[in-house]
Amino acid sequence: MSNKLYPVFLKMNQLQLLVVGGGAVAAEKLGFLYKSSPNANVTVVAEELSNEVKQLCMQFNAVIYERAFVAEDVNGFDVIIAATNDKELNRLVWQTAKTQHILINVADTPELCDFYLGGIVTKGDLKIAVSTNGKSPTLAKRIREFLEDVLPDETDALLQNLHEYRSRLKTDFHNKVKKLNELTSSLIKQ
Repeated sequence: MSNKLYPVFLKMNQLQLLVVGGGAVAAEKLGFLYKSSPNANVTVVAEELSNEVKQLCMQFNAVIYERAFVAEDVNGFDVIIAATNDKELNRLVWQTAKTQHILINVADTPELCDFYLGGIVTKGDLKIAVSTNGKSPTLAKRIREFLEDVLPDETDALLQNLHEYRSRLKTDFHNKVKKLNELTSSLIKQ
């Protein structure tokens, strides 16, 4: 079976994200989220928060509710991450999200996920996401590390130059694509 996921890059500063959980899993998810989207709108609900989660929430101005999750917590959110080590609680969060048609990721439970949080490579404005269809986050991490190593630091400068060149082209879409393809074809030739 092939990977049938459709990759999407979300503007997390325009969406409301709820994270249920305050331990190591939540810290990992928040860390990766804030690395890519430091302006994300995040609310965390957890009975207990680790120091790492507290620090991330303070640093990035997340809203914190240090208490048990209740079904009404999902109201007003676009995306939810259930990141607790309590499978029953994660399932309750999932069921509640589904009744409201809210996208949800349940950590370590691929069958309950509407989306996966893959490995992300960022070089300035270039962002590459790596997914293993939820099968092996470790492999996605290794591929991310490989791409970070092989993509030169000058990648963003190249991207900015191509953007400038593209904006100066005074032609129709078809000819812009043709010219940019000709210009960038040398990037893949050996």
